[in-house]
Amino acid sequence: MPEDHDWEAYKVPPTRTPVSERTTSVPNPVNYFQTAFHYVLDAPVTFVREWIERLQTKNKFYYYHQKFRRVPDLSECVEGDYLCYYEAEAQWRRDRMVDQQIVEIVRERLAACKQREGPNQFQNCAKEVELLAQVTKAYQDRYGDLGFHGNAWKCLMKQKHRMMEERKAAQEEQQ
Repeated sequence: MPEDHDWEAYKVPPTRTPVSERTTSVPNPVNYFQTAFHYVLDAPVTFVREWIERLQTKNKFYYYHQKFRRVPDLSECVEGDYLCYYEAEAQWRRDRMVDQQIVEIVRERLAACKQREGPNQFQNCAKEVELLAQVTKAYQDRYGDLGFHGNAWKCLMKQKHRMMEERKAAQEEQQ
């Protein structure tokens, strides 16, 4: 690359920006608004935010998900304790949602295994198929046939009836 440039063809921009001269003696009101905005709104908000950020960096709090304390089951509630009934119902609903998510996660893992393995899915995904069968059977045993309007009381009665049927079948086998 040659060192001698054609300065006329490629003019160098000026090194300093020219200063604009005011033509009026009246001050610009935009400058006053900007200054007032900065000191009235921007500076206090910025100060408070930086102060809160300094406090938060000292106390790191990692929030992953809300943890509820376990409440007594519906069978453990005293008769007429409506607060206990309500808490047991809320606990049952949370447990049902968790169980639904477990079934969904196992189902997604099985689908991913089938996608990954392709034609060899029957032999390589046998563990996932067995796990899905166990999880869906457990979910069906607990929540099956309750319908959309199922609640903790209906679920408890279903489990009680199933347990009574199992005892009756065991007694009949012994006789």
